Amino acid sequence: MTEYLAAAVAAASHAYCPYSGFRVGAVVVAGDGRTWSGCNVENAAYGSAVCAEVNAVTTAVADGHRGPSTVYVACPDAARLASATPCGNCRQFMHELGVTNVIVTTDGVHSIEYSMEELLPSAFEL
Repeated sequence: MTEYLAAAVAAASHAYCPYSGFRVGAVVVAGDGRTWSGCNVENAAYGSAVCAEVNAVTTAVADGHRGPSTVYVACPDAARLASATPCGNCRQFMHELGVTNVIVTTDGVHSIEYSMEELLPSAFEL
């Protein structure tokens, strides 16, 4: 397991998910090695929930990061599934804010890498 997958798993442990019970952690890695993490934070007003990927990406943006990056996503509660991928909202956020690759793990050991083109073909752009 890479240090970034380990960091995503650690971020998932901070998730606030009393409604879904589905922990997710994400780590944005810039080309220069800087990292930012995030976890999902649910809310009784379901539309107000924040996904881990958006949490991590917006934290990177708030810290001044723009440009290419990779996002590592850990979904430890999805280990029983064949795979898990970011939702459509997360895909658009990541695409628009410069993410080029997404690496997903459910068990903290094995991972699947996706390009943003694979996850969001014909993405909406200004």
